[in-house]
Amino acid sequence: MTARYVGDDEPDPEKFRDGWLRTGDVGTLSPDGYITLTDRAKDVIKSGGEWISSVELENALMAHPAVLEACVVGVPDDRWDERPLATVVVREGASVSAEELRDFLAGSVARWQLPERWAFIDEVPKTSVGKFDKKVVRSRYAGGELTVRELAAP
Repeated sequence: MTARYVGDDEPDPEKFRDGWLRTGDVGTLSPDGYITLTDRAKDVIKSGGEWISSVELENALMAHPAVLEACVVGVPDDRWDERPLATVVVREGASVSAEELRDFLAGSVARWQLPERWAFIDEVPKTSVGKFDKKVVRSRYAGGELTVRELAAP
């Protein structure tokens, strides 16, 4: 394992610890030794003692024909600590409601993982390398910049 990044004279002791590079990735290890990355630790939604993969919800939403992009983040919830907020970009010429998307998701994820909070946006903010910028989505939610529709729990 590497001890530091090239050009980094002072390596972060939390990132490089005990001979391991702490990437922040979350995944599973199969019995035959294959690793499947499922999310980033900072993006997993901790809801009522359970973990919800934001990536799993995003991929399931983007399987809907009316959805161009979907970004899911955890937002504060009084009862469950965090709950998923689904931000969705609808394909040009298509239309879909939050209820339709929740019903669509119900076929592929556990009922308790279904988002109650939905926001339809023009585009998902991206980082300089084109990844969804979830920090920006969380910030826009916290700042009241998103129009959020809250559905009753299923």
